[in-house]
Amino acid sequence: MAAKTEPLTLLRAVRQLRRVRAFYAAGALLWALAAALTGWTEPGSRRMWVAAALLAVFTGLLLTASLWLRRLVPASSAALPAHHAAPRPALAHRSTASA
Repeated sequence: MAAKTEPLTLLRAVRQLRRVRAFYAAGALLWALAAALTGWTEPGSRRMWVAAALLAVFTGLLLTASLWLRRLVPASSAALPAHHAAPRPALAHRSTASA
């Protein structure tokens, strides 16, 4: 029974990691812009360092999510057959059945 539910769990994990990765990428972009703008207007201020720290946090989370996704994608794609690879009866078997 676990063999049937494991590919579904992997697909859900991959889908969730892709969403999370997009969220972390947006967060890293936002904090990079905030750090650059604050560094330009108030260099060395506390706000600049907070923005830089949050940029480091979101970049680390983005890296972690990307690594986990890279590890999961080959496992989930190898576990499931493609939709077009459904089993079909052999042609020789059909011809003997119709005769």
